[in-house]
Amino acid sequence: MNLNLIAYGLFLTITIYIIVVVGQICYRNGNTYVLSLVPGHQDLCTRINKILLTGYYLVNLGYTATTLIHWERITTLTAFIEILASRTGFIIVLLAILHYTNLFIITKYINKFI
Repeated sequence: MNLNLIAYGLFLTITIYIIVVVGQICYRNGNTYVLSLVPGHQDLCTRINKILLTGYYLVNLGYTATTLIHWERITTLTAFIEILASRTGFIIVLLAILHYTNLFIITKYINKFI
């Protein structure tokens, strides 16, 4: 049995689930945050939030899919768990970094464009 294929399937299932759940949470709560930065422009805030969600999905799902080509061959169960945990952990850290970078950019530069 090829452990790489099992690891790919499990990795994609876990990370896609995490990406979708985090994206929906950020989308629901993000509109309130963006509206506090741009008061009185509900329609603009909704559009900004949808664009942020679309970009979030494209970047994270695309990166997750492309990381599969750099995996080494998995031969033992220990390596299976180690690689799966480290790759999933890296995606979670990347999500956090991208989220806080977006918050910083939006907070710092949104008023310059409106």
